[in-house]
Amino acid sequence: MDYQLLEVENGKPIKMWTQDVPVEDEARKQLIDTARMPFIYRHLAVMPDVHLGKGSTIGSVIPTQGAIIPAAVGVDIGCGMMAACTTLLATDLPDNLQALRTAIERAVPHGRTMGRGRRDEGSWDTPPASVDAMWAGLIEGFTRITDRHPCLKNTNNHKHLGTLGTGNHFIEVCLDEADRVWFMLHSGSRGVGNAIGSHFIKLAQKDMQQHISHLPNRDLAYFEEGSQHFNEYVEAVGWAQDFARRNRLLMMQNVIAATRGVIAKPFGASVEAVNCHHNYVQRETHFGAEVLVTRKGAVSAQKGELGIIPGSMGAKSFIVRGLGNKESFCSCSHGAGRTMSRNEARRRFTVADQERATAHVECRKDADVIDEIPMAYKDIDAVMHAQRELVDVVHTLRQVVCVKG
Repeated sequence: MDYQLLEVENGKPIKMWTQDVPVEDEARKQLIDTARMPFIYRHLAVMPDVHLGKGSTIGSVIPTQGAIIPAAVGVDIGCGMMAACTTLLATDLPDNLQALRTAIERAVPHGRTMGRGRRDEGSWDTPPASVDAMWAGLIEGFTRITDRHPCLKNTNNHKHLGTLGTGNHFIEVCLDEADRVWFMLHSGSRGVGNAIGSHFIKLAQKDMQQHISHLPNRDLAYFEEGSQHFNEYVEAVGWAQDFARRNRLLMMQNVIAATRGVIAKPFGASVEAVNCHHNYVQRETHFGAEVLVTRKGAVSAQKGELGIIPGSMGAKSFIVRGLGNKESFCSCSHGAGRTMSRNEARRRFTVADQERATAHVECRKDADVIDEIPMAYKDIDAVMHAQRELVDVVHTLRQVVCVKG
């Protein structure tokens, strides 16, 4: 076996691809709670970047039949990665990369500013024509959802399309083993996806009000298949996942355009591109049965399928090809995985630590990004070794520019 087996009393077993990587006790308990839900199909699959999450454990693959857990998908619905390989080489980049980082920061709204009378710099003031055109393909589905759930109408939706966000979301310029230039970015369904996730988590808890005390955790409240809210959630989460994919596509287009404004040499950026979710749910067939597969911080790794596994800020990242490992429900990790909370990272590290850890990267080096310091994450090499039966590495990327929200 290339995984560790954890038997669960009164539940399904847990198969963990975590050899030589740390797994916190709180994450194990959370996994065991989920494995005891009566509709889990066969077993849980746990990726090497596993760590404690809200609702369900990040880095877990949760197959279900007859029910769906909104908190397992979470509120960053459709969060994922996109990468594009260009025809540029490292020698085509300017010696000083600050101008390139600044151009990307201008082209893609990022971060968040809140306050009475203040515009959020992380959203568009007036969305450009490209955003309007992309939103036109989403408005019909959004209208159907908000007709049933009016509270979702006045959310950040149109003005968040094509924007980065905060936290661990990023845009990077990377070099591969042949010194080719890649663009890579990480984001999801932004404010509207958060609103959809939060709304349906509360609905599930309300629907189960009489039985919620019997659950291991109230965040494991679920919708039964065939119920009204089950069907409405499936439609809403599918729409949010589509929003997230389009959001990444728009950002990538703007990153490429911004780079062309800095680098005079003509280049192509359609040599190879990957766009994959790692917080989502979809119907799939496994072991001959149709199941709902929720990947909470995990990437689909069907045989031959390309995916992205980013390291922490300042570490390596990987373009991978899935091996179609059936026991993992054809999945792999979505990154390195945190070893400590954001608050703990801020307590433990300083700006000087951040500067040393990211000395080779053109990026912000201030107190607001200490929580993303590489030392707050697991060793990406250990994570990749633990999942060597899940994916093959196609390209190894190293960051030279990083834009954080």
